[in-house]
Amino acid sequence: MKIECAKNSLLNKVSIVSKAVPSKTSLSILQCILIKAKDGVITLTANDTEFGIETKVEGKIIEEGIIALDAKFLSDAVRKLPDSNILIETDSNLSVRITCDKAKTNCTGKNGEEFTALPKIEKTNGIYISNFSLKELIRQTIFCVGENASNQIMNSELVNISGDKIEFVALDGHRIAYRKVLLKNTYPDTKAIIPGKTLNEIERILSTDTEKEVVIYFEKSHVLFEIDDTIIVSRVVEGTYFDYEKMLTKDYETKIEVNKKDIFNCIDRSTIMLREGEKKPIIFEVRDNNINFYMKTMFGEMNEDLNVNKTGKDIDIAFNPQFLIDTLKVIDEETIDLYMMSPKNPCIIRDEEDNYVYLILPVNFIK
Repeated sequence: MKIECAKNSLLNKVSIVSKAVPSKTSLSILQCILIKAKDGVITLTANDTEFGIETKVEGKIIEEGIIALDAKFLSDAVRKLPDSNILIETDSNLSVRITCDKAKTNCTGKNGEEFTALPKIEKTNGIYISNFSLKELIRQTIFCVGENASNQIMNSELVNISGDKIEFVALDGHRIAYRKVLLKNTYPDTKAIIPGKTLNEIERILSTDTEKEVVIYFEKSHVLFEIDDTIIVSRVVEGTYFDYEKMLTKDYETKIEVNKKDIFNCIDRSTIMLREGEKKPIIFEVRDNNINFYMKTMFGEMNEDLNVNKTGKDIDIAFNPQFLIDTLKVIDEETIDLYMMSPKNPCIIRDEEDNYVYLILPVNFIK
């Protein structure tokens, strides 16, 4: 094989596929990036068998071929080379020479034919969604994905397509994140549980372009995301997702309408009282059209009042402040509504159209 690519183009593509290289594996071939030059196209592929990425690189094919190179070596080598064209040559003994201007590097690759290929996904009935919309759906829900080594479903998100609507749902046992976006077209009902790791990496790759579209293809065991000249294939999680809808009730005894930035700043300021590793709740004392925020820690205590529009009963309720901060960070609206039933029931933050719904469980407190 003999190919020539611009350094910046190659580095960008190596960076993308490196996201699918496993940090630990007993199969050394999986710690490699596959470089394939065939039929006028140069492709890079990485695959950890659960999640794989393949992307095309602009360049010149002088001689077709295939080679697998250690991912860390390739990334470091390309990054540190001069900003010029890079020539990669291999021979029948798997020897590799990388040349850029006066810099030359020799190494040994692995047989590309031994590389685990990505699953073949039939590209039919694709779901079209803008880069921006998909990026936002992930950004606004992924923080609720759990980190439970024994529960794959909790470590994943539910993706539900129904007609012209796509929904993303994540939960971790303490909170739920729900987001909905309307699509340009209507599609058959489809559900899939996608690992949070996959969605995290997709969110990093996606641009905020509202014109470009991602195409998503679902199969029984896999899902494929086609983003420009990059494809991402992931296994889906088997099983039934949690019946989250029962918890997202519209019943409430107390409704609070408040400026999002104001309540975020109050909660954020309370956390200056916390020392590293300390977990203390923030207490909401809701009286008439006022919330008093109170936190007491080993370091000291804080109080702050905030004017709000309240409907219904007064209430005292407490939360993990970080859960509130995480949620408020991803809500873009200027004004938000909080709905509460009692100090023992969840707080729900939602808009009138249910484009977003967030549930946060309260915590016990003693003032």
